Amino acid sequence: MSKTNTISSADGKITISAEEFDRRFEAGEDISMFMDMSTVRRPGRQMQRVNVDFPKEFLDEIDREARRIGVSRQAWIKSSLAAVLKRPA
Repeated sequence: MSKTNTISSADGKITISAEEFDRRFEAGEDISMFMDMSTVRRPGRQMQRVNVDFPKEFLDEIDREARRIGVSRQAWIKSSLAAVLKRPA
């Protein structure tokens, strides 16, 4: 098989054409054997750590609401900020 436009399984035992890979993907077949999940990236979704200082009373309110809906403080803050950013201007 030609080395151009081919995809090998993670263990190197199977090589298929790019067209065969596309066909399997479109058919909903399991293609995970051809993917190296340790190198997967989500373009535009890279994480960057930030530190934000909040008053204790504000954090207490966030924690109460996060517990009420069953999520972590971080998840509540992320989802709340996302909701605000998605609101129409």
